[in-house]
Order: sequence, then C-alpha cells, then structure tokens
Amino acid sequence: MDSYLDEREKWEALLAWLRTNGPAMFAGVAIAALGLGGYRFWQAHLNGRDLAASALYAQMQSEFAQSAQAQAFATAGTLERRYGSTPYADQARLASAAAFVESGHLSRGAAELTAVMQHPHDPLLGMIARLRLARVQIALHQPQLALTTLAGVNPGAFAPRFDVVRGDAYAALGHKREALEAYRLAHASNTGGGTGSQLLALEISELEANLPAKPAQAGAAPSGK
Repeated sequence: MDSYLDEREKWEALLAWLRTNGPAMFAGVAIAALGLGGYRFWQAHLNGRDLAASALYAQMQSEFAQSAQAQAFATAGTLERRYGSTPYADQARLASAAAFVESGHLSRGAAELTAVMQHPHDPLLGMIARLRLARVQIALHQPQLALTTLAGVNPGAFAPRFDVVRGDAYAALGHKREALEAYRLAHASNTGGGTGSQLLALEISELEANLPAKPAQAGAAPSGK
C-alpha cells in the first residue's frame, strides 16, 4: 500500500507540474516547430526567387547576344523591379551599362554603374562597378572625378586594376609623374604576366622616355674663402 501511495503521489505531482508548466512547454515546442517550418518556407522562397531571377538574367543575356537591345533592356527592367534585392539585379545593371557604353551612351552607362556602386547587393560587384565607372568617367573627359571614384576604398585583389585606371586618369590630366608611379605600382603587383603586363611595361617605358628630368635641387651655398 505504501508503495502504491508513493507512486500515486508521484503521478499527482507530475499532473500538477504539467498543469502549471505544460502550456508554456507545449507553446515552446509549437513555436520551435513553427520557426523551423518558417525557416524552411523562407529558404524555399529564396531559392525560388533566385531561380526566377537567374532565368530572367539568362534571358536578358541571350537578348543582348542577339542584338535585341530593346528587349534586353526591358527584361533587365523587369528583373530589377521583381528581384531588385538580388545580385542578379546588379549583374543586369552591369550588363546594361556595358551595352550603353558600347553604343556610345556613356552617361547612361555611368548612371547604371553608379547605382550598383552605391547600393551593391554583392561587394564584389560593387567593386567592379566602381572600377568600370572610373573608366567611363575618363572617357567622358572627367579624369578628376574618376580619381575621386577610385579613392577612399580598399580595392583588395583589385588593387593592380585600380592603379592602372588611376594612372590613366593622371595621364589624362597631364600628370605624367603620378601616372608613371601608378603604372609602376600596377606592374609590380601583376605577377601573372601576359599581354596586359607587357602593354603596361610599354606604357611605363614610353612615359619614362618622355618624362622631363627633375630639376636639380639647389645645393648648399658656398662657404666662401
């Protein structure tokens, strides 16, 4: 009997605990289950969004390749409206900028590149946009603005390319010494060689050959007798 009473007391204690704590416990389990389900739903949503954005981007690329620029720009606009929070929107802007520049519409290309540079969804694409924008600004006869575009950021692996474009901007301004210094930095960082490195070496040699010698610094005044 005593054993029975002990078991019964334990059972009643368990029931009392469940009455007190059960709702919170079950609510916690339910919230955890909902959270897991919500996470899976959100991941499925993101995957579906990325697939749809990717399909539009592929369509836009195909249209550009077929010289159907009007259709390609329209597709790019649709991609940006529907999936503007994805890196595919940045890539669409970069492709549109390239098409504008190739067709001579430099200002429109610069506007697309500026949008990506200022609000990138992928830092790498933002750095590419900054570099291309500086090149377009040089082509627009705005080399000083190009130097501003390149300043104030850490280019990381893009440093040699930044130095080349910075050298181009200085050359456009007529600042040959600064241009030579930038080209030398780029050439020293370019360990891969190749055609680009050879052309850069030629550019450096040409600048060195045509650069006027620095004026000799005045020495100390003679001490007299």
